[in-house]
Amino acid sequence: MLTVIDLHKTFATEDGPLPVLNGVSVSMAPGDTLALTGESGSGKSTLLHLIGGLDAADQGQILIDGTELAGLDDAGLARVRRDVVGLIFQQFNLIPSLTVAQNLAFQARLAGRHDARWTAELVERLGLSACLARYPEQLSGGQQQRVAIGRTLAARPRLVLADEPTGNLDETTGDAVLDLLLDLARETGTAILMVTHSTRLAARLARRIHLTKGHLTEAKPDRSAE
Repeated sequence: MLTVIDLHKTFATEDGPLPVLNGVSVSMAPGDTLALTGESGSGKSTLLHLIGGLDAADQGQILIDGTELAGLDDAGLARVRRDVVGLIFQQFNLIPSLTVAQNLAFQARLAGRHDARWTAELVERLGLSACLARYPEQLSGGQQQRVAIGRTLAARPRLVLADEPTGNLDETTGDAVLDLLLDLARETGTAILMVTHSTRLAARLARRIHLTKGHLTEAKPDRSAE
């Protein structure tokens, strides 16, 4: 589902070049669940943005479902994000002129995969039933986060890239969101790559990788943290 080979990324700063990723490689099969951990500023979000086709690497390859991102133009990258990849980032990016119900359906309709029954299940599991007629500005940060998660999952993506998807949620709601992601992986073969600072949540995923000084290391999840 995902293959990343020898990925490098450097940013220009006032103090000179800042290497963030130095030869990162990782792969995921359908249904794989992978936690990405690391200190703040270690490049976790940068890696997700590169895999999502939102930025370009300096060197290396990213293949999603056998398609190399470097060979795609902007329209091709947009098609990958519409048809294959689901993005859950810390910026909610909800459409302010649409209600919660309309925001939830938006991405799935673009992908031609709107399923009213599945969307209703997401609404129930994310606790959004009372918010459907509201607009994003009328929601709390936690509610907006749940709508953003629901919007992504409504399209049934084959690969979900989630950057701290539970960061604005209380522990109970965060656990429910992770349950939903894991159920999606198990039932549909969706691969989940999730950035998290929580050792407890990371331990619930099948694999765990840690990013430090531009390099990835992989370890078995610490089940004692559950």
